[in-house]
Amino acid sequence: MLVGPGKWVVLIVVVLLLVSYRKLPDVSRSIGRSLRIFKGEVKGLAENDVRTKAEAPTVRGPLGKQAPTDTDEAATDADDERS
Repeated sequence: MLVGPGKWVVLIVVVLLLVSYRKLPDVSRSIGRSLRIFKGEVKGLAENDVRTKAEAPTVRGPLGKQAPTDTDEAATDADDERS
């Protein structure tokens, strides 16, 4: 369901009637504060996500070389013991 300009006008009129014009500045002020807090939290989450990705260790090495694993080292040690 799309909300067109006519529906927005009706919605604003209903809000004005329900909230009253005296309380409207307080309501708009608290909505502004809430949005500011929400925006700051979202920005903080985005920065935290970027920091987490930067701190994450790389899983793979360069494509041409394969990083040795614990099992490769154990196999090499076993071969050395046999000789």
